[in-house]
Order: sequence, then structure tokens, then C-alpha cells
Amino acid sequence: MSEQRPARETREEYAETLPEYAERVLEVAERIPPGRVMTYGDVAEWLEEGGPRQVGRVMALYGGAVPWWRVVRADGALLPGHELRALAHYRDEGTPLRQAGRSAEGHVPRLDMRRARWDGGVGAEGHT
Repeated sequence: MSEQRPARETREEYAETLPEYAERVLEVAERIPPGRVMTYGDVAEWLEEGGPRQVGRVMALYGGAVPWWRVVRADGALLPGHELRALAHYRDEGTPLRQAGRSAEGHVPRLDMRRARWDGGVGAEGHT
């Protein structure tokens, strides 16, 4: 999940080698407004192709070029190994969070999926 280059520059550099499905997944990730999220399954459903695992694989391989923290697990848990980076983005963007329970590992909050989830509605022109 490299954030060293601007997203557009990185995507253009690799555009010729990206599979079409990966390009479509990354385009959806770029459309998600700041402070909102979509699950891996939401992205697949919105594209009417693939499933959560395929979207997750695309994000794992190519997601560093887009706001990767906006494509999340359905349970609201932060991406393992990237929790602190994601949390910083969520706080900067005002993404709704739920406080972690005392038993939660590292006391890392979760996303408040009820409030943070975006359905692809407003600003989602270009839907397939």
C-alpha cells in the first residue's frame, strides 16, 4: 500500500499492465467520497462482476495507487497490518468509527459501518 506517488500518476504508469477488472475496481475505490467506505462485496456488487475475494486481491496487488482505506471488510475491522495508517486517514476524513471494546486487540476502533457505508449513490455516475 505505497502512498509515495500520486494515485493518478501511478495508475497511468501501470495502466497498460493492469487487468481490466483491476482497473474497474480501482476506479470504484477512487469514487468513494472521503469519510465513507464500501466493502469488498459492495464493490463487486456495484461492478456486477466478481466477488469480495476478487476485489480484495485487486486491492492487495494494486490498491496503493488509490484511497485503499475506503474499501474495507464488512465487519468494520481495520486492515490487518495497516490499522494505524488507515486510522489516520479515517480520522483526517471524519469517517465514523466505533470505540474498541476492552477485549479488542490493541484497542483499535472499528468502522461504524451503519454510518460510514456508501452505496455508490450520489456522485456515482458511470455505474455499469
